[in-house]
Amino acid sequence: QVQLVESGGGLVQAGGSLRLSCTASGTFFSINAMGWYRQAPGKQRELVSTITSSGSTNNADSVKGRFTISRDNAKNTVYLQMNSLKPEDTAVYYCSAAVQTVTTPIYMNYWGKGTLVTVSS
Repeated sequence: QVQLVESGGGLVQAGGSLRLSCTASGTFFSINAMGWYRQAPGKQRELVSTITSSGSTNNADSVKGRFTISRDNAKNTVYLQMNSLKPEDTAVYYCSAAVQTVTTPIYMNYWGKGTLVTVSS
């Protein structure tokens, strides 16, 4: 069983910063891509940033230049540094990871339960 636990969300004023963390735990062989998605009230979940095991990143246009994704493979942890936050960044942020487990030879996607980020104007 694989668990992803996010932390670091909260309330911040526009222009402020937050750092999200997500750690994978459980029994597994390896983690490939990790990423962050978000879902604002009344909207569909959307990609924010992803990072491969080798460090290649992909970011949504709406966060380029403001958000930075990174990971610590030794800690099975992915981070999202969010700067210059805007009210439209308000959403529940979900962590995702492609994980190869003991019982499943292919990489399967796992999700955390989410952490709320609220940006006030």
